[in-house]
Amino acid sequence: MKQLWAPWRMEYIAENKSDDCIFCELPKINDDFKHNILYRGKYCFVIMNLFPYNSGHLMVSPYSHKNCITKMTEEERRELDYLVGQCVTISRSVHSPEGFNIGINLGKAGGAGFDEHIHCHIVPRWLGDTNFMPVLSETKVHPEHLKATYNKLLPHFLEIAPLYP
Repeated sequence: MKQLWAPWRMEYIAENKSDDCIFCELPKINDDFKHNILYRGKYCFVIMNLFPYNSGHLMVSPYSHKNCITKMTEEERRELDYLVGQCVTISRSVHSPEGFNIGINLGKAGGAGFDEHIHCHIVPRWLGDTNFMPVLSETKVHPEHLKATYNKLLPHFLEIAPLYP
């Protein structure tokens, strides 16, 4: 699917790519604005999807490199679940979606782009957001720049009470 806007793509194209796991490496860099990390918990963090299905597409991931929910600790699962709920609450407040797609893709066959590191997608949805553009022209229209969305969401994530202080 083509992107109608992509001003940030040049940065992605120009950067040095590696086989490193983004869910392991990006939190270590400690540049949350650059890497769209909105929240850091004790076991999990919230990051915006760089290639969103819709504006406000978020992901919650544990810091530990695990490829299945069955390998997560109870604390990781509880914090992931807690943060997914916080993402929904904040998204409702900021973007007023009419629904959500929330899910985890396990393995390549299950649709996981990063199949070696578990993460949960939270995708806000609106009636009519799957209009004729994707169907007829294989183009997805994003009404807001990624950093504008980040700046709208960040103040709300700064107010989250940690599940594990």
